[in-house]
Amino acid sequence: MTLQNASHLLLTLLTLAYLLVPAGPAQARNPGNGGPDSFADIVDDLLPAVVNISSTQKTDEVEDFPDLPQFPEGSPFQDFFEEFMERRHAMPSMPQASLGSGFVIDAKNGYIITNNHVVRDAEEIRVTFQDDETIPAELIGTDEKTDIAVLKIDTSKKLTAVEFGNSDVLRVGDWIVAIGNPFGLGGTVTAGIISARQRDINAGPYDDFLQTDASINRGNSGGPMFDLDGKVIGINTAIFSPSGGSVGIGFAIPSALAKPVIDQIIEYGRTRRGWLGVRIQQVTDEIAESLGLAKATGALVATITPGGPAEKAGLKAGDIILEFNGQKVSEMRELPRLVAEAKIGALANVTYWRDNKKGAAKVEVGELEKAEEEGLIASGEEQPTEGLLIESVGLRLKNITDTMRRDYAIPPAVDGVAIASVEPKSEAADKGLFEGDVIVEINQTPVKTPEDAKNVIDKAQESGRPSILLLINREGEVRFLALKLSGE
Repeated sequence: MTLQNASHLLLTLLTLAYLLVPAGPAQARNPGNGGPDSFADIVDDLLPAVVNISSTQKTDEVEDFPDLPQFPEGSPFQDFFEEFMERRHAMPSMPQASLGSGFVIDAKNGYIITNNHVVRDAEEIRVTFQDDETIPAELIGTDEKTDIAVLKIDTSKKLTAVEFGNSDVLRVGDWIVAIGNPFGLGGTVTAGIISARQRDINAGPYDDFLQTDASINRGNSGGPMFDLDGKVIGINTAIFSPSGGSVGIGFAIPSALAKPVIDQIIEYGRTRRGWLGVRIQQVTDEIAESLGLAKATGALVATITPGGPAEKAGLKAGDIILEFNGQKVSEMRELPRLVAEAKIGALANVTYWRDNKKGAAKVEVGELEKAEEEGLIASGEEQPTEGLLIESVGLRLKNITDTMRRDYAIPPAVDGVAIASVEPKSEAADKGLFEGDVIVEINQTPVKTPEDAKNVIDKAQESGRPSILLLINREGEVRFLALKLSGE
């Protein structure tokens, strides 16, 4: 045997030995390339827990038709159209249908989770399982603010339930699996990654969505998003799509936000959220600078609800809430969720910024839903050239008159200085100030006359402050606004 033949035989034997080695168990992750070998094993365990949701909303209204054409008395056309319209109005209205997805979270008690918009105004709700068995469902409760609904079915069928995971530990780039009912097709599996976290899509006050590139379409709403351990880490809720189909931008409610809401609905039949009694707005760089804060952080208190928890604790409009119960508030939108998840009736520690220093208060957390039920949360002619022009801010100010209160819907209880006109191309114009807006405070100092306003602004300029902070009331709505000073 030649050396070349011996080498060829050795290579052949080594190849056969490798092929005959038994394959090991399937792995969720492949350490070599960071991706999954297959989703098949995970999906086999999860599919029985995912259901299709169908609901019907009955309408009593019949579609309006245009007026009948006029025909001569006794014309056969007149008889035909009158008979047609009588039959049309005698027909029962067709129920509207809605399709979505859901998943079982409690096999013993038959609890199923979906989106509120899937079952909104539903007269009948049906749940269809992987084996095509359909069971009627009872609506236990909903939450419009997070778009969550809890259903319950009564069945002897053996159910498969899934568990919630911790969405807070997810990182951008982690693999996820979505299962749902796109376009009514039933048990459809798609996969992708977490594309972004903490997305605010203006869907509600607690927006904190997970973004994914997994294919999510109409009908996926209410379906689960799983991590590779088979835990629910999100509820698929919305898509961004100019065409109406998946373009790789889908959004899911994170489990960390959804689970407390679901637990409350199951226990009480509704949500019970914490409430401070404040309206807040974002802290901009200019607002932070005007209040002596080193950087833009926290939530700025725009208004205080009279008799609410915050007022009783001594908080004031203009305070910047920096921490709530020991958790830092980096952005305004973080505070509503922290408060909502706080225990009602408990004392919460609030750290705030006021008068160039930190302060602390203990606030007894109220109940948001109760406050809503009690109505504590809502919602001759003058010439515009008259008044005092303050060039450094580009505003002409004047005292509030009865005519201005009528023309600009200024509430009787609102005191301050009215904006008579706004200089074109000024920063005040760029910031959206309008004639008829009322300046209530400047740098947290109440102003009653245009001269009061000018004095406060002049003092700010003399002290070298680059900007001022205005408290603006527009038709009863209050907000803070920072303006840079010019023309010094």
